[in-house]
Amino acid sequence: MSARVKWLAAALIGIAGLAAVVVALNLRGEDTLDAEIAAAAAPPSSERADPDVIARGAYLARAGNCQACHSARGGEPYAGGRAIETPFGTVFSSNLTPDADHGLGRWSAPQFWRALHHGRSADGRLLTPAFPYDNTTLINRADSDALYAYLRSVPPVAQAVRAHELRFPFNTQAALAVWRALYFEPREFQADTTQSAEWNRGAYLVQGLGHCNACHASRNALGATSGPLDLGGGLIPVHNWYAPSLTDPREAGVADWSRAEIVALLKTGVANRPGGLVTASGPMGEVVLRSTQHLSDADLGAMAAYLQTLGAHASVNPPDAAPPRKAANPHGEKLYADHCASCHGDRGEGVAGAYPPLAGNRAVTMGVPANLVRMVVEGGFAPATPGHPRPFGMPPFGQTLSNDDLAALLTHVRKSWGNQAEAVSTLEVNRYRGSAER
Repeated sequence: MSARVKWLAAALIGIAGLAAVVVALNLRGEDTLDAEIAAAAAPPSSERADPDVIARGAYLARAGNCQACHSARGGEPYAGGRAIETPFGTVFSSNLTPDADHGLGRWSAPQFWRALHHGRSADGRLLTPAFPYDNTTLINRADSDALYAYLRSVPPVAQAVRAHELRFPFNTQAALAVWRALYFEPREFQADTTQSAEWNRGAYLVQGLGHCNACHASRNALGATSGPLDLGGGLIPVHNWYAPSLTDPREAGVADWSRAEIVALLKTGVANRPGGLVTASGPMGEVVLRSTQHLSDADLGAMAAYLQTLGAHASVNPPDAAPPRKAANPHGEKLYADHCASCHGDRGEGVAGAYPPLAGNRAVTMGVPANLVRMVVEGGFAPATPGHPRPFGMPPFGQTLSNDDLAALLTHVRKSWGNQAEAVSTLEVNRYRGSAER
């Protein structure tokens, strides 16, 4: 046997071995589930679950903000079809209504559980991780069955969903299998016995059903996070919003917040803190509007209890006192006076209960200025909630200010009134304003 043939044989054996490992890793924990799926069938469409179970499922669906992704703009709730842009192409959300041909009408409860827990469709096909099954794998079976019961109770919508438009090789099952072998493992939520039941409930909601780290985590080149416990902040791919770290007190850590302040922000979209008004806007405003405002005070309190422990031991050294500021950026200073001072104050002090202060505001001084760019370009609007039905908003300036203007303005804000953040360049503005670029 020649050396070339031996090398080829060794390579083929190695490839076959790797393929076997990938297959084995993708089948972890499915042995008993396969038997349950084979033995189960979708209940008749006329059969309805217990009303209490359906009500619980409806609550869980709001907690998971399921409708936000599984409803196209202007479309029927849960009928799918929403385009979700990713760095690898466009994914279209699935139809979760009980339609027999296009939705969940022929799905059984075990098949639905497999989708949440293992990331597989009813026919065993691997789902794309745009559906955050690395988080939903933590959902327990009882909650999965309640969600299933609720979704079978919504009106069926006979709407086919477009095929995903992903680039090769990301549109193949083989690529998904390799990705899952590298980054996904089915698991169950494990309660921390050293913590209270309330803390564990909060951890379950944040890590699993709430899938907070789908936004609040950085992603590698293949779109994977380091796991559901990663809440260290990250740029939301394609959308150019930065979901700040929930563990860093310089970003969005709340270890020094009171429980009432955290609950208020999640329930109403605003929190009045000693340093001034804090508002939820951008993608987080949508989360409050569609999801967290509908949760019980007990669950919001549990989430607060968990979030307060993230980064609780982190320390932040206060910056040295800023020297008296000179007008080194006269263009930015003038833009601020013309467009911002009437609401945010000449010294960035804001207006109590109405407009957030900019002086000492960590949302202003974060290392990544993406949110500042997006807010000024698109405007800033807190969600309207029963607890804060008429929030003040900021108009968009995307059609008024150029990239150079925005860079000068934001640099002024980040370096004034004691703020000591880095300047914002025109290149950064161009990057973050994205589709809103003039």
